[in-house]
Amino acid sequence: MPRPLDPVSLQLFIAVCEERSIARAAEREALVASALSKRIASLEAEVGVALLTRRRQGIEPTPAGEALLARAREVLAGLDQLRVELGAFGAGVQGSVRVLASPSVLAERLPEDIAAFMAEHPGIQVTLDERTSPDIVRGVREGTADLGVLWDLIDLAGVQVLPYRTDRLCVALSPDHPLARRPSLTFSDTLDHPSIGVSPGGQLDQLLRRHAALLGRLPSHRMQVSSLDAASRMIAAGLGLAILPLEAATPHAGAGLLALVPLAEPWAVRRLVVVTRPAPLLSAAARLLAEALRERAD
Repeated sequence: MPRPLDPVSLQLFIAVCEERSIARAAEREALVASALSKRIASLEAEVGVALLTRRRQGIEPTPAGEALLARAREVLAGLDQLRVELGAFGAGVQGSVRVLASPSVLAERLPEDIAAFMAEHPGIQVTLDERTSPDIVRGVREGTADLGVLWDLIDLAGVQVLPYRTDRLCVALSPDHPLARRPSLTFSDTLDHPSIGVSPGGQLDQLLRRHAALLGRLPSHRMQVSSLDAASRMIAAGLGLAILPLEAATPHAGAGLLALVPLAEPWAVRRLVVVTRPAPLLSAAARLLAEALRERAD
């Protein structure tokens, strides 16, 4: 009967694939290179197929090695999660869930939704980290996070997708801007006015550039910033307008500092989703939180 693959060998195999070198992987794992090489040879003997190949640019996994690499990461991530959950049980906690969310989602109702969940389930710990959308999907696929919450304007292949909330895009302007009193605005209405780009290269920025190109235009960004707070201050100062998620922009519109005008475009509705790995791979606590967020779908 073949021996089960042990976690130490899997960890060493991952290190070799990531470092592309036996010597660098051995240094990283605090081992002698010859010992690591024997471990890899033993692993290949156990599975009965070559897992690595040497090329000029370094060591690369074979197709079988690529398959093992993906599964090894899942297995070790699962073991890490199990270790965390068992440690939590020892501290009197009933579970833990790691959530990754995009900056714009964090600026909306997700923190309140998670706080409400934790109030209903005091035995479950939830950690919440900010990441870009590609990193969120990658983290969930690879098992380094339990749940991700993001705008669905990205390739979501390989993850389970649940509906969450919806939001609309709006045009944020200073109250004395010539467009501020319009009941709604089209995207083309905004292109003749100086604008402020938010999170260059992000999903919203890419969406606006794509639709500007369809109109044969380019966004006339006077400046670019990385946060809604910075954009709101510049808008209030009259330096330009910006297209922002309505719910995230609303808290910044207090005291009459901003005017928020709906963006009258079919693509202005944002669908936020929760992404997870397949249900059998989720802990009970993660499944419970995913279902609670799905119930917030509006």
